[in-house]
Formats: sequence, C-alpha cells, structure tokens
Amino acid sequence: METLLLPISPRFIVLTICCVATLLLLGIAITDHRVINVVVIPILVFGGLSVLGIHDLLQKDHAVLRNYPISAHMRFLLEEIRPEMRQYFFESEKDGMPFSRDTRALVYQRAKMVLDKRPFGTQKNVYEEGYEWMHHSVAPKPQAEEHFRITIGGPDCTKPYSASVFNISAMSFGALSPNAVRALNIGAKKGGFAHDTGEGGISPYHQENGGDLIWEIGSGYFGCRNHDGSFNPQHFAARATDDQVKMVELKISQGAKPGHGGVLPAAKVSEEISRIRGVGMGEDCISPAYHKAFSTPLEMMEFIGEMRRLSGGKPAGFKLCIGHPWEFLAICKAMLQTGIYPDFIVVDGNEGGTGAAPLEFMDHLGMPMREGVNFVHNALVGIGARDRIKIGAAGKIATAFDIARAMALGADWCNSARGFMFSLGCIQSLSCHTDRCPTGVTTQDPIRSRALVVPLKAERVTNYHKATLHALAELIAAAGLDHPQQIRPIHFSHRVSGAEVLSFTHLYPSLRPGELLSGTSDLRFRGPWDMARADTFAPAVA
Repeated sequence: METLLLPISPRFIVLTICCVATLLLLGIAITDHRVINVVVIPILVFGGLSVLGIHDLLQKDHAVLRNYPISAHMRFLLEEIRPEMRQYFFESEKDGMPFSRDTRALVYQRAKMVLDKRPFGTQKNVYEEGYEWMHHSVAPKPQAEEHFRITIGGPDCTKPYSASVFNISAMSFGALSPNAVRALNIGAKKGGFAHDTGEGGISPYHQENGGDLIWEIGSGYFGCRNHDGSFNPQHFAARATDDQVKMVELKISQGAKPGHGGVLPAAKVSEEISRIRGVGMGEDCISPAYHKAFSTPLEMMEFIGEMRRLSGGKPAGFKLCIGHPWEFLAICKAMLQTGIYPDFIVVDGNEGGTGAAPLEFMDHLGMPMREGVNFVHNALVGIGARDRIKIGAAGKIATAFDIARAMALGADWCNSARGFMFSLGCIQSLSCHTDRCPTGVTTQDPIRSRALVVPLKAERVTNYHKATLHALAELIAAAGLDHPQQIRPIHFSHRVSGAEVLSFTHLYPSLRPGELLSGTSDLRFRGPWDMARADTFAPAVA
C-alpha cells in the first residue's frame, strides 16, 4: 500500500512552498472576502502545482518525480525539445558521459517496451575513424526464437549451469539500494537470466524472490569470513550450496579500479551491513587490494578447486581485468601444472563501472575489455584449454551489437551493469558515491529508495533483457547465423582511417590450438609466456 511521505526533505521544497502558499492564500480569502478577486489566480496556480506535486509523489512510473515532485518536470520538458535543439543547447553524443544519450534512450525504450526504431537512417559518421560494423548475409537465416543460452561447467563440474548469454553484472547491495537489488533479482527470475551479487555478499534482498545468483567473492570474503578478515570455508559452503546460487566467482580485480582496495568506515557500517558482510560493528569494513587466501598462481588454482568442492560441484571461476600479460599466462601455467581448471573466466575491461574510484584508475589503468577478452581467449586456445573454460565479458555492454562484438572476440556470454541500471531508471547523474541518487538506484536513504517501485522496475529489467536478446537474434539472423556463438572476427570490420578498413581478423589475430605449448612467434605472447611462472606472479628475469 502506497504511503505518502511528508515533504520534510529539501528535495520537496517546491512542493512545500506550493502547499503552504495555497493554504495561506485560502486562509486570507476566507477571512477577508474583499481580496478574493486578487488571490483567486494565485490560489489556482499554487493549488494546481500542489495537486501536481502530490500526484508526483504517488505515481510509480518516474522515480525522479517521486524524489523531486514538481521541479523534476523541467527534465522531461528538456527531453522533449532535445532532438530539435540538441546542436544549440546540448552537448554532442561525445559528452564525456559513460554512455551516450542515444544508448541510454535505447535502453529506456526497450525497458518500457516502446518502439525503438528510428527514421532517416544512421546518425553515425560511417567514415569517422573508429566506426565499426557487422557484416550481413545475402542469405539471412530465419530469426531464432530461442533465448540464447550456453552451458557453463567443465569436466570437473558436477552441477553445470545453463546461462543466458546476457546477464546482470556484479553490483553489491550497499552500492545499490534494497529496492534496486529486489527489482533486479525479480527481473532476472522472470527473464531466466543470472544476477551477480557483487562482492558485498548475498543480502536478504537477493534471496527474497529466488532469482538465479552468481555469488562473487572478493578479497574481503564478505559472507564467508573470519573475524580477522580471512576466508572461512564452512561459512562459504553454507551459502554456496544454496540452490539459488548457481555459480561461484572469485574476484581478482575490477575493471574500473584494478589493484585498488576499499574501506567502508566504521561509522557507515550499519547493523544490516555488519550482518550481511560478516564484519563487526564499530570496525572498518576493508576490501584489501590483494587476497589473503593465496599468493601464487598455483595457490589460486587450488583455491578455485576448493571453491568448486565446497559449493557441491557448481561452476567455479574468477573475474579479473587484465594487467601484466605474464600474470595471466602464469595462471595458465598453473592450470597446466595442477590440472585444476576454472569453469569460467569473466574478463572485466578498464571501461567498466564503479560507484567511486580515483580518476587515474578509471581512465588509465588496466586493459580495455575487447583486448582483454581476446587475449584471454587466445591464451586458453594456446594452452589447449579453451573448450573446457567459458569466457564472460563485462565493460560498457548495453546493446545487442555490444554483445555480438564481444562474442566475436572470444566471449561466450556478456554481463551488463549500467545497462540494467538504466532499465531501473538510472539517469546517469554521476552521484552514486554521494548517497543522493535521484532515482533511488544507488542510495541507502529509505526515502530516496522509495522512489524505485519494485514491481514496475522488475518488469522493465525483464523487458530490457528480452528486447536486447530479440535484437541480438535479428543481428544473428541477418548475418546468416543460427546462434551468437557462431560469430567470428571475420564478421566485423573497423575503420582505421577515412580511407582504410580492416577486418577484426587482422586487428585481433588468433593463435593456433596449443601454440603456446609448442612455441609461438606471436609477439603479443612470446615474451610474456617466457616470463610467466606458475609459482609466482612476478616475472621471470633472464
């Protein structure tokens, strides 16, 4: 049942002024009939605005209006004039935002299941350096009706998971509001796709509705830690064997801030956060930049094997942003030496999102997603392990074209964080770290998070996933293919300059199966492979 909250916040100042003005003017008119003709128009104006503001508080379609009654209508007015006046009053598509306005608008349309077609052809400059396109076939296939899925789980996995090729990327409760987590999980359950918990642990809001979970374990081991911050296998097993958890994922690094830890100050560790993350009240909640449970590639493989065993045979893997190439190749050598292989690897690009990170980390640290995915794909091909390990891709993926392009470079499936945030109503205000999110997506303020209406937003999460896979099916059929796993680099081209175009095949050359083991001449791998050692992440020095 909807509860009307009193406008006690500065966000409701316009509504408060309108209501007070209406009451004062009505009082004046009642006590002095001589001024009725003078105050009748102000009463109608302020009274009308008051009714509008109360309606804004109670309506459920627009979270911004629920948090900013009356005043937020200016945003919608500007959106109405944007197509005609963009060149005069608005910045271009390259406005420095994580996603262009066109991409955000596309997600909103698909989440609301409204027409996402456009007239007058492409709005891209197809002769601009960097423009990319997918090739179509003169013999297109009938559009597939299936919801594209893959099976994740190698020979050592006894409980493989049939996953959608498009899933919700890691976002923790704490970074997201309770209502945002609820809506994402309900949407995932309705749509038959997976919801990554992020490293903040499994919260009650993840569990309320039973959507498939990928449990991410970071260096803080939240939800499976001892008091000193070390890993607790018993606590892990108790959670990992839950039927709702479909896969377990070890987070090595995050794309937006690889090699950077985090601290939630003791003052911000609420009783709820303390209970969910397994940290003490009055103590700093620390995510170290490194793991305490292992320190070498060999130990890392042993730990992943233990995660699989403790989870009851579920798919176990890890997520990372590629940094030093020899470090990932050292992990590959550890796989060969131990005989322990992860069931999956999620490659996060340095363009990935975060609630807050140093500017230098976000802009200049780590390998971009495309290069990272292709590097990992080729490395696994080079050691003869690609068939048993699935690869996920994350990093500014929001459209079907993004998914198809990542899969052409080696990914088996894709994860999206900001795309699904847009489907919840995120307007990319860049206030995630302030706890003043205007749409209730990234806040712990109960009044702000109230703006996010769970049933409505959950439906939009499902819609966005469904519409994006429908668009992917259209692309795949147009290319003459049956499944996105058939996409190869040859299906894409990249404009290097105004007069030169190269296929992805030339931009991202492939290794032969087993080439790293037999000896490679590929300069991307030859030096780093020689430097890699299974017993240490440090490079070997000749």
